Formats: sequence, structure tokens, C-alpha cells
Amino acid sequence: WPGDSSLGSFVAVDYVVFALMLLVSAAIGVYYAWADRSQSSTGDFLIGGRRLTAVPVSLSLTASFMSAITVLASPAEVYRYGAIFGLMGFSYTMTVLVTSEVFLPVFYKLAITSTYEYLELRFNRATRLVGTLFFIFQTILYTGIVIYTPALALNQVTGMDLWGAVISTGVVCTFYCTMGGLKAVVWTDVFQVGIMLAGFLSVIIRSVLVQGGVLNIVSDSHHGGRLNFWDFDMNPLRRHTFWTLTIGGTFIWVSVYGINQAQVQRYISCKSLANARLSLYLNLIGLLVIVVCTVFAGLCLYSIYKNCDPWTAGLVSKPDQLMPYLAMDILRVYPGLPGLFVAAAYSGSLSTVSSSINALAAVTVEDLIKPHIHMSEKRLSWISKGLSFMYGALCIGMAGLASLMGGALEAASSIFGIIGGPLLGLFTLGILFPFANSTGALSGLVSGLTVSLWLGIGAQIFPAPPEMTRPLLLTTEGCNFTATDSLNWTSPALPTEQSFITTIPIENIDGRPPLADSWYSLSYLYFSPIGTTVAVTVGLIVSLFTGGMKLKTESNLTLTKEDMMSYHLFRFFKERVSATELNQHRNQECVQRRNL
Repeated sequence: WPGDSSLGSFVAVDYVVFALMLLVSAAIGVYYAWADRSQSSTGDFLIGGRRLTAVPVSLSLTASFMSAITVLASPAEVYRYGAIFGLMGFSYTMTVLVTSEVFLPVFYKLAITSTYEYLELRFNRATRLVGTLFFIFQTILYTGIVIYTPALALNQVTGMDLWGAVISTGVVCTFYCTMGGLKAVVWTDVFQVGIMLAGFLSVIIRSVLVQGGVLNIVSDSHHGGRLNFWDFDMNPLRRHTFWTLTIGGTFIWVSVYGINQAQVQRYISCKSLANARLSLYLNLIGLLVIVVCTVFAGLCLYSIYKNCDPWTAGLVSKPDQLMPYLAMDILRVYPGLPGLFVAAAYSGSLSTVSSSINALAAVTVEDLIKPHIHMSEKRLSWISKGLSFMYGALCIGMAGLASLMGGALEAASSIFGIIGGPLLGLFTLGILFPFANSTGALSGLVSGLTVSLWLGIGAQIFPAPPEMTRPLLLTTEGCNFTATDSLNWTSPALPTEQSFITTIPIENIDGRPPLADSWYSLSYLYFSPIGTTVAVTVGLIVSLFTGGMKLKTESNLTLTKEDMMSYHLFRFFKERVSATELNQHRNQECVQRRNL
């Protein structure tokens, strides 16, 4: 029954559900524009006047993480490579701990709006300018891709008009960012994370009903080799292992949560450091829920299509289209639910794009305008709104450019991820090493970028062979094609003896460099750690040779033990233990005196 190729397209109710999601998002922007009409400072617009509380900020952090790529690509990743992807939950836990203990206290006590403002305070204006310009360029490029890529995937499966969806989501997102500022962004994120979870759950629950229960899905996944959680292979060339997902994933996500303006801007908008820390830990719960949902959705995808893979069969052209294909396949009997899933995917786009627009406006005002032009707060507030509008338009335009880039989309997304490693190394130098100077910082950043870009571009030109990526078996044995290329389903039993690994012979290509099967085949999750390590190592060496040991750094610009919650917890328990031991000693003395 699942798998009919004539899935049809959206009906009126689906469009209504999608439109309601956009209208509610826009209405939140209008509400906060009206509610804060008397507050005209840039602080109110860009960081909510630092009066936000932990719960909405934590949900906003979660929504910003949960882009359309998470909704569409992560289940497809599990479908192709197995549930080992779920080990990313360990990296999220480490990320929150590192961010809470290392980066959050430094940024919060400085009361800065832009993370790049820190670079001038710690190093010099040139370092700040380099970081700002780079952030603006990569964020506009990445945001255009985030708008266009899911729109293309959903258009080809659901029949929803491509540019109608791109422009409508871009316009609505730009509207509420321009009208309501950070408060509107945060509260629309809260609404959108609810929509995203509802979309996930609608597919998961319906899949469980179709397959006859959770145990059947787990059994199918086990027999298909998808429950490959514990792979401790130390080979760094393997795509997904325990080590690549935990170590590499931690570096990648610390570069997002620890230093990326879009995330930092949220938790420093909290009314206290305690609320900021709490928002991170509540957000961790949301991240773990998302991991469970994405992994189980991927297993549902496999269980339903275990005998006839729609991608291999040519029913979809890219793995990103598998989830919307599944939604249209199993939810079409309930009008409105396919629209809910598509609304969930676009909610992911809206949350990511709104975060980017607000962050771009913040860094432009704080890093490029304020240091050079003196203006009143009211005028800066209007400029912030104008910048939000301008960046929204640029991101929609970049989506148009992304449509012309074709195969470069994946390369651009990879490069965006690769940049985070060297930038993380730059901030790590400033926060953890008081003797790191501006010469070392810039040298480290350039070196890290050079190495990580070399590695990333090489990996795009010379992809890793299947022996390293290890895609799992996909079959079309249960497919019967008719003359009209439609697909009729049967349910033959899976072979009792089957290989879980798809082995594709690789021809020796003349001119393939020696590094292609080693250096360029490194797991993509290790690009960020390498960039960070190179940036820190070169930065420290150059700093030592250029008089870094003579540098006197203000204590509030580096991490001190008093900034760390773990230090205070350690002191608390140490004092309790000491007090207990002292009481025991006194009791022993009293007993001895009585005996005498």
C-alpha cells in the first residue's frame, strides 16, 4: 500500500495549514512591534533589552538549530547510513557543557551585543573587522541555500510552487524580523518549534500505524543493518563512528553555540547569567528530543521502503526528497497533514533565516556603524530595522543565485561548516590563552582557514570512496515497473543472507592525486577540529615569538575559575565535606572527654 507513485499533490486544506503557519508568524511580529512601540533603542530591538527568560530562549535556540535541513536531511542520513547518527546526542551534551562553562560567562559579563566586538576588546580592530565581514558573507550565502534547497525538494515532491514558497517564506520572515526585532524572532521560534515537532510526530505516528507497531519498525531496521550504534573504529577516514560523531560533532556545534552570533545573541539577551545558563541546559533537552525524532523517522523511512527504495527506483531525485515523499505517501488520506509536514519543514527555514537576519543586523550596527558614526539610539533603531529588511531581501536574492549554482550547493554548505573551526580557534585563543596577541590571532585564523578550505575543497573534488562512507544496502527487489513507469508494490521477504554494506567498485581514475584516498577522504566531521587545532597551534607559536608573554590582558577578557559553575559547585561540595569532617572531629573530641 505505501509506495504508489501517483501521490498527487497538495489539496486546498494543505495550503490552508501552510498559510496559517505563515500568518501566525507574521502576527507575532506585528504584536511585538506594537507592544514595544515606545522603546526605541537598538538594545531593545537587537537583544530584547536583555529582559528575556530561560524557557523561550531555550526553545528559540532549539528552533534555530532545527533547520529544514534537520527535518529533511537527517532522517535521510539515518535511512542511508544507519542510526549511529544518533550518537550526535553525545556531542550536543558536550557542546552545552563547554559553551556554558567557557564562552557564555565571558560574553555575558562583557554585556556585548556582537561576538565580534570581543575580538577588538581582546585583540584589535582589524581582527574584529575580518571576523565581521567573513560572518556577513558566509551567513548571507548559507541563508540563501537554506531558503532554496528545501523549497526545491518540497516542490518536486508535493507540487507546491517553488518560487511562490521561496518568496512567501522570505517575505514573511523579513517582515516579522523588521517589525518586532529579537523578541519577535524568539517567540516565532517558540511557535515554529511546536509546528516542527508536530510535523515529525504526524509522520512517525502514521508510520507506526502503517507498519503495525514500533517493534516491527525496530525489527526491520535491525535486519536491514540500521541499528549500528556502537562502531568504535578509530579510522579517521570513516564517515560515521563513535569518535567522529562525538569528537568532530562537538567541535562543529561548539563553533555554532559558543561563538556564532545567531546563537550567542539569544542567550546573552537573558535577564541574568543564571537564566542564560538555564536556557542552554533546557535547550539540550530539546536537542536530544530532536535527535530521537530524526533517528526514529529515518528508521520509519527504512521500514516502509525496505523492499523498494524510492531513490534507487527514480521516484525521487535526491535523498532530501525522501521525507516529503514519505509524508505525501502515508498522510495523503488525511488532508491537511501533508500540509502540516511541509509547514514543519518551512518552519525550520523560517527559524534559521530569522536568526540570521537578526544576527546580520546586529553585527552590522555594532561592528560597522557604531564604531565609526555617532547617532542617536532612535536613529540606530530605525537603521537596525532597515538593515533587517535589506538583509532579508539579500537572502531571498541569494536563494535565486543558489538556484543557478547546481552542484555547488553542497560545496557551499560544506565550506560554511568548515569556516567555523578556524573561527572557534580564534575565540579560543582569546578566551583561554592570556598571552595570545593580535599577530598570533590573525596568523592562526589565516592558517586554519587555509588548511580547512584545502581539505574541504579537496574532499568535494575527490569524494571519499564508498569503503569509507559505507552506505548501507538499499534494494528495489520489491518494485515492479509497468509500462507507464508507475510503481506497484509487493512485499517479498528479505533475503536471509544479505550484505549490510553497499559495495560499489571504484575505477582507478588517471590523475587522482595520492592524497585523494587519505587526506581528502577524512570524515567531514573532522574538518572543524583540524581548523580549530591549526588556528590555536599557529596562533600560540606566533604569539610566543612576537612578544606575547609580555602582554597584559584584562582579566574580564579571559576565562577565570570564578566564571565557571563547576568551580563553584566544587567549592560548595568541598565546604560541605569539610564541615561534615569538622563536626565528626568535634563529636569524637566530646566523646573522648566524656570517657575521661
